[in-house]
Amino acid sequence: ISLVFFFHSSVSHRFIAKPCALGLKVQANGPQKAQPNAILEKVFTAITKHPDEKRLEGLSKQLDWDVRSIQRWFRQRRNQEKPSTLTKFCESMWRFTFYLYIFTYGVRFLKKTPWLWNTRQCWNGYPYQPLMPDLHYYYIVELSFYWSLMFSQFIDIKRKDFGIMFTHHIVTVTLITFSYVTNLTRVGTLTLCLHDAADVVLEAAKMANYCKCQKLSDLLFLTFAIVFIVSRLGIYPLWILNTTLFELYEALGNFPALWVFNVLLVILQILHCFWSYLIIKAAYKAISKGKVAKDDRSDIESSSDEEETVPRSKTPHSTITTNGTGGANGTNGYLTGGTCSEEH
Repeated sequence: ISLVFFFHSSVSHRFIAKPCALGLKVQANGPQKAQPNAILEKVFTAITKHPDEKRLEGLSKQLDWDVRSIQRWFRQRRNQEKPSTLTKFCESMWRFTFYLYIFTYGVRFLKKTPWLWNTRQCWNGYPYQPLMPDLHYYYIVELSFYWSLMFSQFIDIKRKDFGIMFTHHIVTVTLITFSYVTNLTRVGTLTLCLHDAADVVLEAAKMANYCKCQKLSDLLFLTFAIVFIVSRLGIYPLWILNTTLFELYEALGNFPALWVFNVLLVILQILHCFWSYLIIKAAYKAISKGKVAKDDRSDIESSSDEEETVPRSKTPHSTITTNGTGGANGTNGYLTGGTCSEEH
């Protein structure tokens, strides 16, 4: 099923999300490309993408460029490998579609269950609780999706918090699998549905940002921030952790699976706290500046100063001819528009 998700994601990108993006006039172009330079290209591909100060000084003498121009070239060359806005829109649309579907399914399923309104019902009759077909389907679909995310993360858009997101996916897959094997599925469904709520709004906010609907993007991001913080820092510990740490112990006593399960849930809560910090910081910038600040996890590198793409020679009025790198005016490859936060 994970392979099906992976295949469906590719099909969705090409035949559904891409036409929608083009219809909404999402830009298909990527970041500004670095001007061709054989020497710098060889260093970039064969030695390092992040040259140190000593190497920068050596290249500066070799090319007769100033160090700042070489740093700018490497920054643009790294950005050149990043995906276009169109690619990011297609990825967000696929995730939005899935999260909306699975969250709707989870709400419809849980409305009919007694443990939605009374979490102590999660432990009645445990471990001899029947595995209902709807619950089984819910678990398999969620588990397959997170498996696909864990593998596709290596080929999808790279973010600055790649390690944290990879840890999150491992913890999530382990939690889903462990709760399924130990039949702790009732509280598992509550956890899954609670986490999907904020993801729907986040992906919608990202799509609005890629379409340059800034006001809608800002509104959706602030909505996401509220939903995320309320659900992950409020409802999750008071509702989920309360029943797994205390009600479960009162109902069934001490057993090994209880501690393993709770350790994984607490690790998830630590990740919630970290992301909440990033979200609050971005929301503060949005309120203080009147718009949502640049994504702290942005996949595009930028500089705080305005820089042109023409490398400046150490000799102020000389013309650069090394390796055919003649000057041309341009921008520094920034994504100039504000972007919603993507901390989750």
